[in-house]
Amino acid sequence: MGQLRAIQFSKPPERIVSLVPSVTASLLDLGLGASLVGVTDYCAYPAEWADRIQRVGGPKSLDEEKIRGLEPDLIIANQEENDRQAVEALMESGLPVWVQFPKTVAEAIQDLWQLDSLFPDTIARERLHLLEKAYEWALLSIVDVLPMRYFCPIWEGVSEAGQRWWMTFNQDTYPADLLKGLGGTNIFADRKRHFPLENDLQDQPGEEPGERDTRYPRVSLEEVLRADPEVILLPTEPYAYGNDRMEDVYSAFAGTSACKAGRVVLVEGSLLFWPGTQLGKVLTEIPDLFSRYQG
Repeated sequence: MGQLRAIQFSKPPERIVSLVPSVTASLLDLGLGASLVGVTDYCAYPAEWADRIQRVGGPKSLDEEKIRGLEPDLIIANQEENDRQAVEALMESGLPVWVQFPKTVAEAIQDLWQLDSLFPDTIARERLHLLEKAYEWALLSIVDVLPMRYFCPIWEGVSEAGQRWWMTFNQDTYPADLLKGLGGTNIFADRKRHFPLENDLQDQPGEEPGERDTRYPRVSLEEVLRADPEVILLPTEPYAYGNDRMEDVYSAFAGTSACKAGRVVLVEGSLLFWPGTQLGKVLTEIPDLFSRYQG
């Protein structure tokens, strides 16, 4: 889909529409928020800017006419988070759309550098250098740390047959790469999603996936118990895990090393799933997510 290098700019963009909360947050953190004219219903911005920034719907329920009416000189979308048909319709109408899809921390940082390249002589460059250096230091700090096996559910449900399942992510995702850099080993790194659900819960190939995303498998209780995570991470999004779910998690996964040792951890979801400048908060708020459990 839309690549930034395919878009021609004669001057820095002045009317950006961000269709991704993490992109909006990054623009604000880098001091580039003044260029925003449109954001999603889930994006946060300073209250004093409310009179000039328009809401354009949710990431997957975009108001295309409203976006066109803002006459943006750059729209930033995400292949995973936005409705594909809506994004393609915006592109077909001639609007400049940059579709991001970072699956590693390095790719997310590269997206930030590409964004910075559009705005000469800003404080963004210095902030990016600091962020990049901080991440390099974080990687060096775990060289002598033993990796810890983790399980991170991002959704859950019950099959028609009454079997509980939990959705997680494999190694080809941004959160997996991020957590690897903090010293974690994903117990489902090599697991692919199968179709339909019944096949997925048996880890058995079924229908051809076609263009469907196979990076988010749905796993059974038995599969989690066999993999025996040492740490269980409960993010607050996309599924709203909270303290009220702790008892259920400890009960369901009681046989795991994580539950036996009391290592079930609530984590702010945006830290794990928002690529961009949220990386800085990760490195200051949860750098010891795994190392805290080692002597």
